[in-house]
Amino acid sequence: MAAELFPTTKLLPSASEQQQEEQQQEQQNDQQYQHEHHQQNVSNNNGTSRQTGCTWQGLYPTIRERNSVMFNNDMMADVYFVVGPPGGTQRVPGHKYVLAVGSSVFHAMFYGELAEDQEEIRIPDVEPPSFLAMLKWVPFQKIFSAPFWFPVLTGALTTRYIYCDEIELCADTVLATLYAAKKYIVPHLARACVNFLETSLSAKNACVLLSQSCLFEEPDLTQRCWEVIDAQAELALRSEGFCDIDALTLESILRRETLNAKEMVVFEAALSWAEVECQRRDLRPTIENKRLVLGKAIYLIRIPAMALEDFANGAAQSGVLTLNETNDIFLWYTAANKPELLFCSKPRQGLAPQRCHRFQSCAYRSNQWRYRGRCDSIQFAVDKRVFVAGFGLYGSSCGSAEYGAKMELKRQGAPVAQRVVKYFSDGSSSTFAVWFEHPVQIEPDTFYTASVVLDGNELSYFGQEGMTEVQCGKVTFQFQCSSDSTNGTGVQGGQIPELIFYA
Repeated sequence: MAAELFPTTKLLPSASEQQQEEQQQEQQNDQQYQHEHHQQNVSNNNGTSRQTGCTWQGLYPTIRERNSVMFNNDMMADVYFVVGPPGGTQRVPGHKYVLAVGSSVFHAMFYGELAEDQEEIRIPDVEPPSFLAMLKWVPFQKIFSAPFWFPVLTGALTTRYIYCDEIELCADTVLATLYAAKKYIVPHLARACVNFLETSLSAKNACVLLSQSCLFEEPDLTQRCWEVIDAQAELALRSEGFCDIDALTLESILRRETLNAKEMVVFEAALSWAEVECQRRDLRPTIENKRLVLGKAIYLIRIPAMALEDFANGAAQSGVLTLNETNDIFLWYTAANKPELLFCSKPRQGLAPQRCHRFQSCAYRSNQWRYRGRCDSIQFAVDKRVFVAGFGLYGSSCGSAEYGAKMELKRQGAPVAQRVVKYFSDGSSSTFAVWFEHPVQIEPDTFYTASVVLDGNELSYFGQEGMTEVQCGKVTFQFQCSSDSTNGTGVQGGQIPELIFYA
């Protein structure tokens, strides 16, 4: 009786197991419904057309819509792709004419001189998982490290574009779609993918996209990646994506003369990459193995260009350098007769900062410029992507003085960078640079707000004869007044005379 009233847990699934089973069943039902609904649409259309005296084609006014009905449909299919090993294959229908019109590769396959009249094209070494589900969670690196997935990914993604004339891109699918477009030579789709990548480019993904842009032979995208990596080098080197690049890309980054990064950051990034590379090679992440996987790339790190304190507290104690290398580098820092080193001792040049000066003159009066905790602010926009690294600010007009500055950049009211710094003014009318911790990526054709709250000598210089548009090299800046400004700064005059940027 007790057993009947309270069955053992072995007879009933747990709540989590039951929930998983319900989710799996729901997914299967959804897939079955979509398949049946799609087939039923065509059948219903055929039935309706017989009653009304017109064919199903009459129900779809455009070629695109009629081709969409054919996508992944057995109706009028004249070729099938049999994907998967024996006993686990999936048969995917296709239409030679539609595929050939959309891709020169398919044209050569079906209508070229060496074309074979095959009804089935077998791909026995490919697993036939549901590519839509797979694309939702497979990271870029896993996609590109598993070539046997490519035919499933590329075929489905490309044929969707060819049949439906639709481009649906997102961060999870864009690289696989670009591979498909390149493989089957669909240039318009490839261009759309590259444009998507360029607009979504940031320090977080620049290193990974650099690696892939070289693979895809996209020089414009490669150049854009380098611009981001150079300007925001420390952010890019510390990103998770940096550890996923290949060895050749690692070497190209370590060779880069224009990296805006401390050499200690470069060294730490290389060690992080080496640890992940050990895992990829099924090696224990020991010091010896990290040095092994780095190979000659270790000599591309300009260790003698580090500050002595950074070297002594970091690289010298990392264990990656040999005792002889550590000893020679210490001697190089301190000895008159410096030993020869395999490491380059010349600091990287980095990027040269540019300055956009928005005033034509500056002045001072006996009662100007008063701060009292109020905000000086200005809005600006650019026509090309740049990286704002800091502001050029005025200082005291009555002798040397120290200032505190709370600087901020906002986009559409949301802060994108903030920093509190101090700077010294020597009493001249020169501008004095204050820097954000990292350069901030500024997108074109979008207004940003630059603000500063100054604390210091209130008798300071201020700008006048301001310009609404300033040409700086190849970049055009536009300025307009900001509602955040509560201390008199505007387009015509006031504070924040310079924006310091990389382009």
